[in-house]
Amino acid sequence: MERIQLKEYTTASGEILLYVGLPDFQQLEVLSAGAGDIWHSSFEQGYKNAFPELVYQTAVFFWYLNDFDGLKQCVSWRINPNAFAVRKSVWDLTKGFDIDYENPQMQALDFGFRCIRFLGVVPLYVHHLFPVAAKETVFISQKDRHLFFRKNYKISHALFMIYRLGFWKISEWSTLFTVKNTFQKRTISERLPSRILLPVQGKPSVSYIIPTMFRQEYTMQLLDDLSHQHYIPTQVIVVDATPSSDRDETAYEQKPYPFELKVIWQQSKGSCRARNEAIVLCTGDYIVFGDDDIRIPADFIENHIRFLQTYSVGACNGLDIRAEHHQQHLGHLASKLDQLNRPPYSSGCAQMFSNANSCVKREFVNQLVGNDVNFDGGYGEDSDFGMSLSKIGVVVLANPYAANLHLKPPGGGYRFWGTQAQLLGKKRKSQPWELDTPVKNITPIPSPTVMYGILKHYTPKQLTEYKYKHFTYYLLSGSKLGFLYRLLRLPYKNLQFKKSVFYAQKLRNLGTRHD
Repeated sequence: MERIQLKEYTTASGEILLYVGLPDFQQLEVLSAGAGDIWHSSFEQGYKNAFPELVYQTAVFFWYLNDFDGLKQCVSWRINPNAFAVRKSVWDLTKGFDIDYENPQMQALDFGFRCIRFLGVVPLYVHHLFPVAAKETVFISQKDRHLFFRKNYKISHALFMIYRLGFWKISEWSTLFTVKNTFQKRTISERLPSRILLPVQGKPSVSYIIPTMFRQEYTMQLLDDLSHQHYIPTQVIVVDATPSSDRDETAYEQKPYPFELKVIWQQSKGSCRARNEAIVLCTGDYIVFGDDDIRIPADFIENHIRFLQTYSVGACNGLDIRAEHHQQHLGHLASKLDQLNRPPYSSGCAQMFSNANSCVKREFVNQLVGNDVNFDGGYGEDSDFGMSLSKIGVVVLANPYAANLHLKPPGGGYRFWGTQAQLLGKKRKSQPWELDTPVKNITPIPSPTVMYGILKHYTPKQLTEYKYKHFTYYLLSGSKLGFLYRLLRLPYKNLQFKKSVFYAQKLRNLGTRHD
């Protein structure tokens, strides 16, 4: 199959862009100075939410499974092969479309997905960058569908797809074996290097939020790291939920700091509520979210600001490095970073979000109001906040320059409340997500807050596929000897799953809450 023919456009800065179709060059000039590497207007051209079969691999563990609604610009990998633009440097690095696919539509979808998922490339939908035309009908053949799974993933994902589409379909099996014997899984050897960071422009102010519980010693250590930053934050807000009987109320008064320090003794429960109480007090242009059990090097704040300014984006997720034990220090972080064989650093669209290490423009935090407190008492609040930013059009990037050492001490932290709920019966301490229906004899699994996030961001069909994948992993993971036990236990596991959906639906009915 012939390769696509692209035209060249040279920007005012001298960069070469490649394109096909009729882009608005004035708009393209502005876009080329931003975070994007690929630009298209495919939503109006029939490509929005194309190739839904991706759900058979990713289930609900990919922010960009569904395209976002009502936005003029947002991250989207679903590219129209007949109308898009791309940086020439990116096209050359990625080697462009894969012509093993029969259909140019699938070539473009595979290219966009490969770029966002594996290569650190940022693809953006831009409203009216290309003129509105008649909608195309996107057709993906059985061969191209299987080829996508073969090129990008292990064979087990294709087997799961056949199981869900109908394991009795001979044509599916025939295509699978033909593709498997003809093509190989790709080896990803190169990612797009991150841009060289520019110096900090202007004097932006920074607010730093630290929720803590039973970890005053670690919080003091982090405050000391913050006081030695090259770029000092304007204010630091500590929200301390340590019970009065276990805390030292003078702990934060023992030394002066080069920033304004505000301490809130939290009366409510939950890390989401803690962050929201702090957000109300923030005055900085940027808000940095951090856990209480991390260590940060002197260039940490500076590299967050430089990164966001260099890419002209509103949010980033820093590099979270897990310590081997909770007594390690910043020297260990430097050693671990050296072992990552960097540079080159690589960025790209964030695949997750961490409240342990992230930086967001305050205007976007305020637009969301804050964290959704429906997640208190469980898990999933980080991912929800990051995905919620994406759904209002914020490009959330992975920032490899701002690294922390995550100590993960054996005790303390907001999970203390959650661990108290692992018991059943009268000894159980109820969690916020239980609302007016306390858990009795069946513990909901997965966590109802994780399930709530699925209901909040994904479709009922995608929830169904997640359920099948959840139970498939349960059955097939573990020892072969234990398979029969797991099989017999399936009815109880199903009750646990239904109980999780029950609580998640009650949270969904309440809607997003912030207090």
